[in-house]
Amino acid sequence: FNFPYLSPEAVWRAQMTDLMLPLVLGGSFLFFLMWKIRQLAIAQRDLSVIAATDSLTAVLNRGAFSMLVEAYLEQTRKQEQTRSGALLIIDADHFKSINDRLGHDCGDQALKLIAQAIKGQLRGSDIVGRIGGEEFGVFLPGVDPSQSWVVAESIRRRIREMEFSPGGRPCPLSVSIGGTSFTGPITYEEIFSAADRRLYTAKSNGRDQVSFDPAGTSPAPAPGVATVH
Repeated sequence: FNFPYLSPEAVWRAQMTDLMLPLVLGGSFLFFLMWKIRQLAIAQRDLSVIAATDSLTAVLNRGAFSMLVEAYLEQTRKQEQTRSGALLIIDADHFKSINDRLGHDCGDQALKLIAQAIKGQLRGSDIVGRIGGEEFGVFLPGVDPSQSWVVAESIRRRIREMEFSPGGRPCPLSVSIGGTSFTGPITYEEIFSAADRRLYTAKSNGRDQVSFDPAGTSPAPAPGVATVH
């Protein structure tokens, strides 16, 4: 500053303003910048969730489901840990007939109910996703074969007991479930193929039942409960 007509006090105020103004403005700008970064991070997280979620049923989509299961199995192999678990493939019975008779809106409603019923029988650590038009996948980490069968049967029974009456017209729902368990290193492709074969067996033998792989020690079904093959 070189203003000889200014008083010493005015010069001091001008100097302080010159020093403090950038700090004040810089602090405000920094706060604004950090706030925008946080908003962008939240938006990115929300977009990631949306990208991984099936928009109809609010469970994971096929890509996200397979990625998470593969990551779990790969981590288990790398750590050379002996962990058990199971994969279930759940198929809505006669779903095409529901769409043809009642319309796609009713079919969508049925899928939402089935997804809710599946989630209601699972733990927080279990993974569920929609892996096809009317197919769902469930991964059960850390469970033994008998526990896996119990979960599968509880899902089947819960869906069979649900009331679904679109437009006042009763429409019973049921699912066929194929499952496989593992107790050692395995790939996603291997367990998916095994579970898919068991699903084919369940559908071929009349649907509305659980078919578990021979490695699983399934308890004997009670009277009235679907036969396990």
